[in-house]
Amino acid sequence: MSQSHELQLHITKLEEIRSILNSMKNLALIEVHKLARFQTLQSQAVAVIELAATDFLNFYPHLASSSDDAHSVCLLVGAERGFCGDFNESVISVSKDLAASEIIAIGSRLSNKLAEEKMNSVSINAFAGANVAEEVPIIVNRLIESISPDRPTGIRLTALYHDSNSNQISQRQLLPPFSQPTPKTTNYRYPPVLNLAPDVFFSELLSHYLVAVLHEILYLSLTAENHRRLQHLEGAVKHLDDETVTLKRKSQIYRQEEITEEIEVILINAENL
Repeated sequence: MSQSHELQLHITKLEEIRSILNSMKNLALIEVHKLARFQTLQSQAVAVIELAATDFLNFYPHLASSSDDAHSVCLLVGAERGFCGDFNESVISVSKDLAASEIIAIGSRLSNKLAEEKMNSVSINAFAGANVAEEVPIIVNRLIESISPDRPTGIRLTALYHDSNSNQISQRQLLPPFSQPTPKTTNYRYPPVLNLAPDVFFSELLSHYLVAVLHEILYLSLTAENHRRLQHLEGAVKHLDDETVTLKRKSQIYRQEEITEEIEVILINAENL
């Protein structure tokens, strides 16, 4: 087989790979635009719940207190799929400073990385991550079941995730709740009028908050993951395009040399005849 023909076969394979990567890049772009809509609405919902909780806790601050013996749990949100660089490695690196006694890992690739780290002193509970936004509610339901406080002292839950708004890893305490600073609210003179007992109301509010904030965190992380994947695939596609152009030039040079050799053979044969 001639060198030009071998190069043409290689070029064909590169073009097929390029087509696949470009399709994956377009899917990531579509997912980013779709997630932006989900993320905005979810962040607004979380902000409203936090505002209501702040007003409520102004009159019932003891309900948000936690025990010093609370079980420390770290929620790590990573990637389910590849082509996103050091997305998972950076989350694991930051988590080592938290010294948690239990880790809840979201994302198969993150779970595999944690297994490679051989963190024997830490209990790891792994869950598959979301590939698309529509899978987030299913994962949230599984998370809620796994983090329900089953100990008398409760748990201290901290989430580590890539925040697509700040383009960096965010650390957020989810339990005990409402520890994040919130905008200053109106100082009401009288407590809110409730149809439920304050402790029952706070328990229900906490359930709604966990569902809302976990949705927000997973949407933010999935958006950041797709941004990384988009950048990674754009670089890969550009590299393949450059490589294909280089190989086509080489193929043309080899083909010209082969044509020249064929002409010389024809001329030699003609002289012999």
